[in-house]
Amino acid sequence: MIVEEGGDDGESPTEGLPPDSAGSPAEFTAALRVLRTWSGLTYRQLSGRAAELGGALPASTIATTLGRTTLPRESFVEAFTRACGLGDEQVRRWLEARTRIAMGSPSRAEERAADDERVNAVARPEPAPRRWQRWRAPLIVVVVLVVLVGTLGYLISPFDTPSENKVAEALMPGLALREIGSWAQIRPARSPELCLAEGKDRTQLYSGTIVAQQPCGEAASPRVFIDPIGEVNAVQIQWHHPDTGVGCLTVVNEGMGHDLVEPRDDCGDDSADQLFTIAAAGPPEAAYYVISPVGTSQCLGLRDLDTDAGTEVVRERCSGAPDQMFLIDLIPPP
Repeated sequence: MIVEEGGDDGESPTEGLPPDSAGSPAEFTAALRVLRTWSGLTYRQLSGRAAELGGALPASTIATTLGRTTLPRESFVEAFTRACGLGDEQVRRWLEARTRIAMGSPSRAEERAADDERVNAVARPEPAPRRWQRWRAPLIVVVVLVVLVGTLGYLISPFDTPSENKVAEALMPGLALREIGSWAQIRPARSPELCLAEGKDRTQLYSGTIVAQQPCGEAASPRVFIDPIGEVNAVQIQWHHPDTGVGCLTVVNEGMGHDLVEPRDDCGDDSADQLFTIAAAGPPEAAYYVISPVGTSQCLGLRDLDTDAGTEVVRERCSGAPDQMFLIDLIPPP
């Protein structure tokens, strides 16, 4: 989701989202994604900012790195945080947090919990007089419950607001996307045993890799990540391929591939051809969705109403036909 640069309340990203709260590579990468949201910059703009600062940070590298759950390289963290607009002291905190996670050291939240436990142990009161002994067990149970509830609330929301688990259901009604995006599986409603994956134009008029329906679960299939772009109430559908990296689904507007959809590695939040709206369709119990390119009255559907594996996904006039309805299953991060 894009917000205005610097945020509405002027809060520093190292205060609203302290990197030293991250305790794992996945949490650290999630924090970087929220930092990108705070900056209000697209991948291309971040790449340009990095170049102005004397670094090299391709847009495709940013998309690939932020889509993973592994720990980014130190050089990426430094270039990325500076491109987001952080100063030397803030950048140092992010680098220190990365080093800590790489070395397996506890996070600040874990250290604070351990410190609190030690303080509580030292400050534990003397035993009450014997006549109060029968009240000690219930009192201890109450205290332990209060401490557990407070600690659990803190650990569940280590980054305050926005949280990694906060949903963007207001942006996509009926689809509980997280504000930082969600992994998903998209299946044609008419042939739910198939999934949107990579394919080729069966007419052989277009040589590029395109989006087609294929059997689900194939080893070389890309993983799908849906990234809400709140400023335009739309999403970017990213393709995370095990061999070719990250691409963004893009409607082809010229040449022999006109109206086909292909993954392109030049992802950009400002590219209308890469932005889509998702709307509920059909009876409520069916949970079907229609996917439309932004700024058009058209929908994504299956070429010639075909149901075979390999059928191309195309942009076409919205008709309400079954081939334009999809099932979208949100799945845990890989």
